[in-house]
Amino acid sequence: MMAAGRAAERGRRVLLLEKNDRLGVKLLLTGGGRCNICNAEDDVHRLLAHYGLAKKFLYSSFSQFGVTETFSFFESQNLPLKIEALKRAFPKSEKASDVVRALEKYLAKGKVEIRKSVSVHGFVFRSNKIVGVKVRGRVVSAESYILATGGKSHPETGSTGEGFEWLSALHHEVKKPTPSVVPLSVRDTWIKSLAGVTFDNAKITFFVDGKKQLSVKGRILCTHFGLSGPTILNSASKVARMLKEGVVTAIIDVFPEYDLGHLDSYVTKIFDENKNRELKNVMKLIAPKGTSVVILDLLPKIDREKKVHSILKTERKTVVQLLKALPVSISGLMGYERAVVVDGGLELSEVDGKTMRSRQYSNLYITGDLLNINRPSGGFSLQLCWTTGWVAGNNA
Repeated sequence: MMAAGRAAERGRRVLLLEKNDRLGVKLLLTGGGRCNICNAEDDVHRLLAHYGLAKKFLYSSFSQFGVTETFSFFESQNLPLKIEALKRAFPKSEKASDVVRALEKYLAKGKVEIRKSVSVHGFVFRSNKIVGVKVRGRVVSAESYILATGGKSHPETGSTGEGFEWLSALHHEVKKPTPSVVPLSVRDTWIKSLAGVTFDNAKITFFVDGKKQLSVKGRILCTHFGLSGPTILNSASKVARMLKEGVVTAIIDVFPEYDLGHLDSYVTKIFDENKNRELKNVMKLIAPKGTSVVILDLLPKIDREKKVHSILKTERKTVVQLLKALPVSISGLMGYERAVVVDGGLELSEVDGKTMRSRQYSNLYITGDLLNINRPSGGFSLQLCWTTGWVAGNNA
């Protein structure tokens, strides 16, 4: 949509072929339906550091259309943005549907012709030029072609990887895609029973065969299959490597701001203030919201009906130690259907970073998730779409 709108804004005649029966199906899912439009890091060097080895490749395109231009664009479409924690930017309305509508207005203003429910079946090419795309038993031709199919995350939205297949058929070098920013599946029923509960400021430490490998801090979401949330998603690629090395376990510290001694003092204070109440009720004052019953289930040797004044010192310390180390067994990564980002794609050496033009085909432009660019969650994927889409539309 960004590429088509920009090309039309330049006075070009544009045809947008859409696989689904409506535009922006995947966009509607982003940010939990709120749409994390971008990350509001205005220093381009700091921003590009989040894109790893692609930093140098992306510098030219981000200089043309970066975070400042993204804010200006959406606000010019009457969609004001707001900035939240970790510089994540969202529409003030908190509705991804409003982002889709803004882009649809952009397309309408440029008189982009849109054909929905149209499946493309590959390119027709001669020498170093694309001469058409195969659609419903015929060929649709144009002067230039912009490929913006997305990768393989959330295949239910239509992103099933055809773009990679077409690029491979054009003899482009494509690295096999794998889920990289993706939730983790676990064996533990206690986590699954907390589906929907969030540990807002927790620390998770991962181990391989009992040896510490990685500690990260932030928001962790419990789900019916395991763990998600920004902290987990952005650790997934490292956990994937650990899973190849041995048995992966983890502990979640729900009070990372306290060491064991300070947390024991805090719990003792709460106990002293509620000494005549039962443990099961006092735990609600200590444990993260919605977790007290489940945490007590992990302490089968302590009577939850016992009055707090009767809790032994050793029992209190067991509670404290558990709050600092909730046990988790990692069984794997979830698949494409739950991936936020899938790595792999067209090798960057095959694309001109200033224009998004293929180095093999003079009238083919490649955008977004089709490029082999790793990045974390937090608005970086959509910024990649806005930037590469605009640059391709500006040059096609």
